[in-house]
Amino acid sequence: MLRLEALRAFVEVAEHGNIKDASERLYRTPSALSMTLKQIEDRISCPLFETDRKSTLTEMGRFLYDQSVVLLRDYDRAMERIEAQSRARSGRLRIASVPSVATTLLPRFLQEFMASRPDLDIDLVDTDSTDVRHLVETGQVDFGIAGLPPDLPGLASEPIFRDPFKLVCRSDSELATQEGDLDWSDLDGPTLIVNEAARNLPSPAFQRLALQARFSVRNVASLVAMVQAGMGVTLLPSLATVNLPAALTARPLKDPACMRTVSLHWRIGKVPSPVTQVFLREFVIAAQGHAKQLGLEPIN
Repeated sequence: MLRLEALRAFVEVAEHGNIKDASERLYRTPSALSMTLKQIEDRISCPLFETDRKSTLTEMGRFLYDQSVVLLRDYDRAMERIEAQSRARSGRLRIASVPSVATTLLPRFLQEFMASRPDLDIDLVDTDSTDVRHLVETGQVDFGIAGLPPDLPGLASEPIFRDPFKLVCRSDSELATQEGDLDWSDLDGPTLIVNEAARNLPSPAFQRLALQARFSVRNVASLVAMVQAGMGVTLLPSLATVNLPAALTARPLKDPACMRTVSLHWRIGKVPSPVTQVFLREFVIAAQGHAKQLGLEPIN
């Protein structure tokens, strides 16, 4: 079998037309290079050059040169791709995230993260926490960003920040102008629209209201549209209320249980790729800083 380095030495000699220049290029002695060429000729049982001056290839030498150039090019490109992956400069990231993080925190971070990684591909699924969990558990994504419990079987998590829920209502409603933080008794009259983000809030008063709800909507855009149309009110994490339409307002709630912890989630036992490891580390820092700017509570 011909070694790649032997073929690389042969290609250098063929391109320079002499051993002296090729040896300087390869940082090898002329005698070592001559021995390598002799070993190749002995292996294929054919001379590579017409004369000892190494300036003209034989027909077999030309064939070996053409094959070697392609082989070395493909090998070098493959090694470049392997090194890029190992150094977290390329690869593919499959992310599942709740909409509030996907629209508020991820865009700016991804822009900066990918600026120095032109060969990195991103698959982002924008969905609710229930679906984020499913995608992580089934291995369809590398990790998820959601307000899931920290002790789910088979999943590891790293908390990023805490995010209080707020009541979202029309700006021209009585709830919008009512003074002070709202209590659950204030929601006895309005129609509550339940969504996946708030469904598992532990407050008994909320659960009582949720059982009476006639609407359950998973898509945030549809949820906001229904509140804007006057069909009811809903609860959303504070981060999800940053860019509400002018016709809607978000009101704080008294109940301290109205809180979610946004965390990273990934499967236990799955070794993350180099680029995934770098992404997770840098995103936590960036997300905590951005959350703090928005008045949320980062978890360090």
